Amino acid sequence: MHDQDKTKEQLITELHALRLRLAESEKDKTERKRAQEALRESEELHRTLVSLSPDAITVADLNGWLTFASPKARQIFGHSPDDEVLGRSLWDYVVPEEQEKAYANILDLLTGGTFADREYTLIKQDGTRFIGEINAAVIDCSDGSPMRMIIIIRDITERKRAADELLESENKFKSFAENALAGIYLLQDGVFKYVSPKFAQMFGYTVEECLNGLHYRNLVYKEDLAKVDEQIRIRTSGEVEFIHFTARGLKKSGQIFHVEVYASTGNYNGSPAATGTILDITDRKRTEEERKKLEEQLFQSQKMESVGRLAGGVAHDFNNMLGVIIGRAEMALQKDVSNAKFQHNLKEILKAGQRSAGLTRQLLAFACKQTAIPKILDLNDTISGMLKMLRRLIAEDIKLSWQPGLDLWEVKIDPSQVDQILANLVVNARDAISGAGAVTMMTHNVAIDDCNKAEISEFIPGEYVLLTVSDTGTGMSREVRENIFEPFFTTKEVGVGTGLGLSTVYGIVKQNDGFIYVASESGKGTTFKIYLPRFVAETADVPCEEVACKPPTGTETILLVEDDEAILSLSKMILENLGYTVLAAHNPTYVFHLVEDHPGDIHLLITDVVMPEMNGRELAEQLITVRPNLKCLYMSGYTADVIARRGILDEGVNFIQKPFGSEVLAARVRQALDHLE
Repeated sequence: MHDQDKTKEQLITELHALRLRLAESEKDKTERKRAQEALRESEELHRTLVSLSPDAITVADLNGWLTFASPKARQIFGHSPDDEVLGRSLWDYVVPEEQEKAYANILDLLTGGTFADREYTLIKQDGTRFIGEINAAVIDCSDGSPMRMIIIIRDITERKRAADELLESENKFKSFAENALAGIYLLQDGVFKYVSPKFAQMFGYTVEECLNGLHYRNLVYKEDLAKVDEQIRIRTSGEVEFIHFTARGLKKSGQIFHVEVYASTGNYNGSPAATGTILDITDRKRTEEERKKLEEQLFQSQKMESVGRLAGGVAHDFNNMLGVIIGRAEMALQKDVSNAKFQHNLKEILKAGQRSAGLTRQLLAFACKQTAIPKILDLNDTISGMLKMLRRLIAEDIKLSWQPGLDLWEVKIDPSQVDQILANLVVNARDAISGAGAVTMMTHNVAIDDCNKAEISEFIPGEYVLLTVSDTGTGMSREVRENIFEPFFTTKEVGVGTGLGLSTVYGIVKQNDGFIYVASESGKGTTFKIYLPRFVAETADVPCEEVACKPPTGTETILLVEDDEAILSLSKMILENLGYTVLAAHNPTYVFHLVEDHPGDIHLLITDVVMPEMNGRELAEQLITVRPNLKCLYMSGYTADVIARRGILDEGVNFIQKPFGSEVLAARVRQALDHLE
């Protein structure tokens, strides 16, 4: 019974042990299954990573035979998915000239375990080459010995090309910057971030010193700092993207020099910056200053030549006329001279005096100092009234053609100046024609804009009445044409003309805000084009009355002021002969005593314009404060802009030009007295 019971206990124990073994077996199976699942997941994960990797992944044995190639590896080497690549040698994909390097790197890999970022030129299936970046590692056996190699390949051909191009570009820029004649710079927040060697050399610094926080204000001469700051403000404010200016730079040594700066807005490290160039223009400035000095010297020389020619011409003509006056006066003073000869001598003296006055008027016209009394004119009417006189100036075998323009605009000019212009031009044309020929005068309206100005620099934009005088004469060379407006310059024979005709025309045109253009070639005639500004006004000037044949007289009281004793005495005598009461003074100071002491009315002041103590206008203004009804007549040979601006008489001013005769004085005095305020 006991044995049977013991056997039963043993059976139970064995059964329990069996159960434990079964449970342990199930646990092992579960863990084994879990491990297998984990392994499968890991393999799937690695397979996915390999298939999605942008890099080619390959595995090779220690002899270099491929045992695995990822899809990217097949693609990068140009294989189709069906191509058999396993079992191929790694050396099949390395260019022959780099296989020795690859073999050495494999030995390094087997001894070192890894290598990274090695570059090779590799070959695709079709023979195309590309640059590959290689990273590799050795997979060891359980005993630590090398078993196989894993090799990861990245195609860096484009990256390499871009890097090479960037390097080439940088080298080009570096070469350009280092060899450029101009200094190159990059400026940000007032501090230099880049300067070329030339820039640093220009200012006497090293490149390192310039890039060590150097501020641009340290390189600018103090008197030009405000100018440079303003230019930078304009650029940084966005008003402009590009600036260009000149200034004075300051070298490290303190030396001042001239620079020309160009700068444009850019970007550096994500922030606004300025890039530009700078040129040392000191030598250019010096050359320009020297050229300017030479031009001034040349101008002075030419001016002195003109003055010499002017002085010589004036002296020649005045000496001729003075010779006539002195000789005729001496003959008239002879005791046994007959009355007829006496009268003849006086007439010759008068003619010589009038010629002298004419020469003076021409000189004033040339200098734009002739006092003019402008009127609003229709140039066609004025010229038409001159045709008979102009035809008398030319020979019978020269045809004078007059072609007036339609609906001509009005101009404002002294009519006598139009006479002078046309007489001088027609006489000049006549002298240029040998034998038969033609002189043509035309007028028409013209509007000049900037396009015309671009063609001919003398043109000034605006609306003008154009007077054209052309001839079929011998014409002029360029050298002659450049000097024709010089006083006393002439190509005519001695004794033929004064050389003042065209100078007078030029002066009159300039005085009236016009301009003159000359076209001429030797043998092809000459054309003068005179542009007079169009005048636009609501009302026209009232023409002055004609001077009567018989000198007008009067009984009014006249205050006469003239600093030249001879003119004062002569004028007083003429006025008294005309019936006027004359209070004469030779200087402005004495005038006030005369006015205070005179108990009656003073109707008219006749005063010289230019006098030592006080000019005529100032005198008149002071006298009018004590004699409000006093009228005034100015007389002068040269107004000095006291009563006329640039020779154009101020509105409402009574004026008589010296020298004058008794009839002209009588008429002007009567006009001034009868003028209604």
